[in-house]
Amino acid sequence: MTTKPAELTFTVAVYDGSAARDQLDAVRTMYAEVYAEPPYFEGPDDVDWFAKDWPRRVSQPGFRLVLARSAAGPAGFAFGHQLKEGTAWWNGALEPLPTEVTEEHPGRTFAVIELAVRKPYRQQGLARALHFALLRDRQEERATLLVRPEAQPARQMYTSLGYEPVGRIKPYENAPVYQAMIKTLVSV
Repeated sequence: MTTKPAELTFTVAVYDGSAARDQLDAVRTMYAEVYAEPPYFEGPDDVDWFAKDWPRRVSQPGFRLVLARSAAGPAGFAFGHQLKEGTAWWNGALEPLPTEVTEEHPGRTFAVIELAVRKPYRQQGLARALHFALLRDRQEERATLLVRPEAQPARQMYTSLGYEPVGRIKPYENAPVYQAMIKTLVSV
């Protein structure tokens, strides 16, 4: 019988809303590490912006944070929230997107904002576990996310989880181009 080493055994905790505020230090540390890697190459200014934006993020409707820890420390995280009516999420589409994709109403779409796993913990099923915990018992009709086309392992995982591409988006000036993807959560 083979057992996993303690550092590859994970606990997963879920935080909603205000309880997530206190988790910024753990999330920030992992964010800085993971997003410094290719293809992202984010630096200290990007990490500072991420931390400054954290209070706004956690106050979004339906916010949920999932943290995974091993005996050796933080291993990965995922978070997201509902999209509001009139959201800017779909702005910057490089090709026109149909209204049935972009029109939002309360409770329609849960946006997966970030999903990151530290390098020592990859290829262990942790990203899938984080994704599952993030979307568990959600009542929205669908989930959406933006992924960098050059982030091939992430794109492959999202496709295997049932996400389908709907278009390319450059959400703001100087932003990279992202592939927008959608997954149906509940039948309507």
